[in-house]
Amino acid sequence: MLESKRRAIIFFVIAILLAALSGYFILQKVKELNADLGTMVNVYVSNKEIHSRALITPDDITTTEIPAKYLRKEYITDIDEFVNSVSVVPLSEGQIITRNMLKTASTVTEEDHRLITILQAENTFFDEVLYDMDRVDIVVSHEVNGEDVTEVFMTDLKVVRVAEKDGEFSGVQVEVPFDDITELIHMQHYAETFRVIRANVGQMPTEGESSIGDVNDDSTNNTNEETEQEDTEEPVESEE
Repeated sequence: MLESKRRAIIFFVIAILLAALSGYFILQKVKELNADLGTMVNVYVSNKEIHSRALITPDDITTTEIPAKYLRKEYITDIDEFVNSVSVVPLSEGQIITRNMLKTASTVTEEDHRLITILQAENTFFDEVLYDMDRVDIVVSHEVNGEDVTEVFMTDLKVVRVAEKDGEFSGVQVEVPFDDITELIHMQHYAETFRVIRANVGQMPTEGESSIGDVNDDSTNNTNEETEQEDTEEPVESEE
């Protein structure tokens, strides 16, 4: 075999070994990068231009994959978060949508109505826990022409949503005609007492709980039974 041919074969084998070694190192590096980046996750982006305050529909959004390492807590991965939501800013096609871009769409049923929040306060009282879609009346005590007056201020207001603080009921948001909102807010601030009362039946008490009416009825029944027992008792004649 010629010396030149032998050298060519040696160089060819060395090249193959070096290529295989380089491929191995590249493969290991890719694996390290993938492990560092983590798995891929889907986040929601706008599928087209979305105007601000426009209700977001499934056709307006799509998903794109990003490494789990770069997933931020404000990114949206669940489509249910878009239900009844609008964007507070205009969105361009392909833009990642974050939670701080969204807000719940207004649930006001009439164009000339507004949502007013009523929270528990020193002068604001709720007779019981309220729920969405309840109806409430408002009774106020205030001074009129130098005299203290207690009167029904508003009736049959719809509870749109309830507020909670530390997991406890703390107030409601009610739907009010636009012409009445200044009077309502004024009463909230300046009435001596501002009382919110459920106007409809609403949800029934859970098992083991009783309403105020039930307690009073039981007390009345017990009193009646005791009275009947006293009436039916005959005096015992003493033996001489």
